Amino acid sequence: MKLRITKSFRNKLNDQIKYIAQDKPDAARKFKSQILEPVKDIPRMPYKNRKSIFFEREDIRDLIVKGYIVVYKINKKENSIEVFGFIKFQESL
Repeated sequence: MKLRITKSFRNKLNDQIKYIAQDKPDAARKFKSQILEPVKDIPRMPYKNRKSIFFEREDIRDLIVKGYIVVYKINKKENSIEVFGFIKFQESL
């Protein structure tokens, strides 16, 4: 499956990285890696993560990493996965 990352996801992730980097640049680089590594692994087992709490659909999933929720959609017809959401876990409750 092809992994597509939306501009919206990239912007939200980059905003969080910039915020962390203000005080701790090394921690910001580590954070970016800790988020993106599991995202890159999604195509291997796309249904491994829970069904999204934000949508009543089987094809939209939530990956929880470091207190953040990465929301993605599985598109079987196009054989692709679209990563589009990045939300701090506490803000989602």
